[in-house]
Amino acid sequence: MDAFSILNSRKRAVIALVHSVFFLLLAGIQAAVSHAEPISFRTSKPAGALALLAIYLVVTTILLLLLRASRCAKEKLYFGLCSASASFGLVRIVMGDQVLHVNAMRVLFLGCAVLVGVLILRTHSRVAETVAEQA
Repeated sequence: MDAFSILNSRKRAVIALVHSVFFLLLAGIQAAVSHAEPISFRTSKPAGALALLAIYLVVTTILLLLLRASRCAKEKLYFGLCSASASFGLVRIVMGDQVLHVNAMRVLFLGCAVLVGVLILRTHSRVAETVAEQA
């Protein structure tokens, strides 16, 4: 079996998958409804944009640290896709989404992360079945 370092149990894999599906749905809704303007301090409410910038910066940093700490290829791929999606969210906040269609890339990366998350969950499920059969 692959040596998972972070998603090392079925429970953690389920939690990661639920988060990925939630953020995929959120990114899909954002892609369908909104076209973000670049961050500007001259708008009437720059605090919201700054809060989103801080959130995406923290999330991207944490996901990159998880990517660095992961061991097996499936886990690295999962966290790589998630951190790429968060990075594109950060780019969307800074540069906007008028011509770049950055949100479509976020949806693509998160969709791939969900698929990899399902594979990781299936790996844990097979191991649990094998252990149950041996007992």
